[in-house]
Amino acid sequence: MKNKKVTIFLISFFILLGIAFLGYFYKVSHEQKRSAIPIIGNDQNHHIAPFSFVNQDGKTITNEDVKGKIYVVSYFFATCKGICPRMNENMEKVYKSFLGNKNVLILSHTVDPQKDTVQALKAYSLRFDADPNQWMFLTGDKKKLYDMARYSYLISAEDDTAGVSIDKDFIHDKHYTLVDGYGRVRGFYDGLDQGSINKLIVDINTLLKEKPENP
Repeated sequence: MKNKKVTIFLISFFILLGIAFLGYFYKVSHEQKRSAIPIIGNDQNHHIAPFSFVNQDGKTITNEDVKGKIYVVSYFFATCKGICPRMNENMEKVYKSFLGNKNVLILSHTVDPQKDTVQALKAYSLRFDADPNQWMFLTGDKKKLYDMARYSYLISAEDDTAGVSIDKDFIHDKHYTLVDGYGRVRGFYDGLDQGSINKLIVDINTLLKEKPENP
C-alpha cells in the first residue's frame, strides 16, 4: 500500500513538472517571437525621458502625447543644405506609408531652435504637406533638445565647435530612432539609405502587430 502511494506521488509529481516545463517553454517561445525586434539600451530599463517641446502649430507636445504610440525620431534644421533634405524626403516615404494611422507618429527635432521658430518649422513642414498631428516638427530649449538626442534617443546632436560638420554649424546624426509604445528604443535606421528606410517600415508594421504587454 505504501509503495502504491509513493508511485502515485511520483507519477503526479512528474506530470506536474512536465506541465510546468511546457508552460515555461511556451512562455519563452512566445516572448522571443513577440520581441523579434530587440529592445536597445544599456539595460532593459532604458526608457525615453519626459520631454516638452513645441510643434509647428505652436502646440506643446510632451511624452504624454506619444504614450502608447510607435514613433520615429530624427534631428535636422530647416536651413540645412547637407543631409537634411534627403533625410526628410526619405522620412516622407515613412510618413506616407502610415498616413492616417493614429498609432504611428514622427518627431523631427531641430538642432537650431534659435532660427527654427514655430513659423519657420510650419513653413518647412508644408513642403511635405505634413499633418501636425502625425508628423511633428519640434523646437524648444536647445540643451533639452540635445540631451534628448544623446541620452534618450541615443543619437548625436550638438554644436559643431570643431568646424568639421558638413553643415558647419551643427552635428546631427543621419540615423532615425524607432521607439515603441512603452518608450523603449527598438532600432536605428540610416536616413540616407533606401534599404534601411524599407526595413524601418517593415519594423513599424511588426511593432503594430505586437501584443500588449506589461513591461
